[in-house]
Amino acid sequence: MSMNVREITSGLRFPEGPIAMPDGSVIVVEIERGTLSRVLTDGTIEVVADLGGGPNGAAMGPDGWIYVCNNGGFEWTESKEGLLRPGHQPADYETGRIDRVNPDTGEWQVLYTACDGRNLRGPNDIVFDKQGGFYFTDLGKRRPYDMDMGALYYAQPDGSAITRIIDGVITPNGCALSPDEKTLYYAETTTCRLWAVDIDAPGQVTRAPGMPGRLVCGPEGYQLFDSMAVDAEGNVCVATLINGGITSAAPDGSSFEHFPFDDLLVTNICFGGDGLQTAYITLSTTGRLIACDWPRPGLPLNFLNT
Repeated sequence: MSMNVREITSGLRFPEGPIAMPDGSVIVVEIERGTLSRVLTDGTIEVVADLGGGPNGAAMGPDGWIYVCNNGGFEWTESKEGLLRPGHQPADYETGRIDRVNPDTGEWQVLYTACDGRNLRGPNDIVFDKQGGFYFTDLGKRRPYDMDMGALYYAQPDGSAITRIIDGVITPNGCALSPDEKTLYYAETTTCRLWAVDIDAPGQVTRAPGMPGRLVCGPEGYQLFDSMAVDAEGNVCVATLINGGITSAAPDGSSFEHFPFDDLLVTNICFGGDGLQTAYITLSTTGRLIACDWPRPGLPLNFLNT
């Protein structure tokens, strides 16, 4: 089928974390700009909140507020062609955090900066379960001669509890839930591997000793995995860097397919529109948000599409 790719807007400053809103607008983060922004149907860009740092993944919570993984910022390079690339931990870096934003008023507050006395380093992606808690990844920060180990967390949206559920993994990036919410998926960027872990109860997961999880997908060649969404059939759609596009993996790992798009850093995907048949995709180095007809409908998200 033809995917009917169309550009919604350009000029975004490294967009990520798209949320397809019921009114047809798409809320994104602009990581380099430090904002949560709304893209209207005519392509107009409006700033919802100026968060600073590095707003990254975003998700609608049970209270109608948007929860943002803030990675604390990057050093940036911009080519003479205007292509943006994130780099090392910046000189003004303080910590990573989880922000909470009212999308109607722009009011925002910092929800979490640490867990068990250890600061969050570079929170990246987030997904809410049906109980109203949220899982998020902490990719960590990279410096010229070393980098952090990453972790996954489970937290409550009222600021009452945060738990580290997986530790000692390498650059965990995108995360998503299976349709039955019995599986948590997460992508490791630098290894280009998609992992799955079993959910025993909200915020409680199990994996084989010494393993990051069950390997679902690990394409050959040099490419990197970023953020993700799940379709209604349970396929995990992972934004893919270097080999710019979306890699759609069967949940049992039996197969995967790659959908290319014209940006080196294709960073995220979400579903919206009638029947959740439209994929909204962030092309980050070129600052574009595009839409296309996806071969399969998306999985409804808790507190947004239900």
